[in-house]
Amino acid sequence: MGQGHGWEGAVLKLLRAKDFVFTVTGAEDVTEHYRRLHLSDGGMLATTGVHPTMWVRLWFDNGSKPHQRAYTLVDPDLAAGTFSLEFALHEGVASGWARAAQPGDTIEATVHGTGFEEPSPTPTHVFAMGDPASLPAINSLLDALGSAPATIWFEGGADELPCRADPSRHELRQVLRLDSGTHLVERVKADLPDLLKGTSDPYVWIACDTATTRRLSAYVRKELGVPKERMHALGYWRAS
Repeated sequence: MGQGHGWEGAVLKLLRAKDFVFTVTGAEDVTEHYRRLHLSDGGMLATTGVHPTMWVRLWFDNGSKPHQRAYTLVDPDLAAGTFSLEFALHEGVASGWARAAQPGDTIEATVHGTGFEEPSPTPTHVFAMGDPASLPAINSLLDALGSAPATIWFEGGADELPCRADPSRHELRQVLRLDSGTHLVERVKADLPDLLKGTSDPYVWIACDTATTRRLSAYVRKELGVPKERMHALGYWRAS
């Protein structure tokens, strides 16, 4: 499959990436702009195993140019060989495919670069920053870290989305997306310093658009002094 994926596919092949074909088994619209697809894994989970926040690269046809986007697995079932994917819909080839996907449709996928290392010592408090694009990963993170309390800054409305924040141990702080993410950065800067003061073993997890993720990561590392082994930051999309 790698030959049809351009230079990105060729590089991934050299890095021993594994290719699979997924088949759509069902679809549901969570909201007008958020769609969940159910898929069979083409043997992937038996080959790769499963870990929290696990993600795959899907390959879409974009004219003559291959286009890939990464998505976090939702509720992977190793025994059944199934999982779901959730799409925050907007304009673009990936969203167009997700909108039209029906049972029986197939999509090529590559697995490489995904991983999860549980922080040690176990966090006494999790601080997460994300948006609809990273919501599946936030949910997976909350599931993986068990009973640890969490504060989540969520950019955009989460009321109708499948957010798994448990009000008994998770605080969800919804933040409007304003000024290309600047409002979120300002909110975190206002809130996080005092919250960190009362936390012995924090874990900071950042997954916003690339530019916002860089700003937040630099702030947490350089100005708040959180060591790199106590945080994770990954840009989930690029603002156009």
